Amino acid sequence: MMKDLLRTDILATFVNVARSQSFSAAARLQGMAASSITRQIDSLEQMLEVKLFLRSTRGLSLTDAGEILFSRAQDIINNLVDIQAELAALDGEPQGVLRVACLPTFGRHHIIPMLEELFIRYPKIQVELDQTERLTDPVRDRLDAVIRVGELKDSSLYSKWIATQTWVVCA
Repeated sequence: MMKDLLRTDILATFVNVARSQSFSAAARLQGMAASSITRQIDSLEQMLEVKLFLRSTRGLSLTDAGEILFSRAQDIINNLVDIQAELAALDGEPQGVLRVACLPTFGRHHIIPMLEELFIRYPKIQVELDQTERLTDPVRDRLDAVIRVGELKDSSLYSKWIATQTWVVCA
């Protein structure tokens, strides 16, 4: 029976040991001594009153209890990372790199003129503008926004009208 609430730092240590299947690799990852990692895992096993790892000369492997905890602990750690990111975003100032792809003419006439105002309003934002004629894939090309002309063929993408581009045929 669990007597105390799990500490997230020890849970993170457990996840690192389980992923690397090594106390020393987890210690290097966390910048700690392997003996400290071992003590944390030992205290976690005592607190939970179960063995989490099978230790052998060939290395470590998770017990059934370890597998259950590993699955749940990863979710907990991922949720904590998400919470931290959400709370950091509450400071109100967007920051980071915004990756955008668009046609060169559209970029020149519509996007580039907007950038100065964007940089003044959000000084911590950097823009990587890929002005290309090729049809980009937002997932494959790791883009935050793709500006295209015409109708979307993939309905899973979000679209919004932002400007009108006129075309003139000259001879």
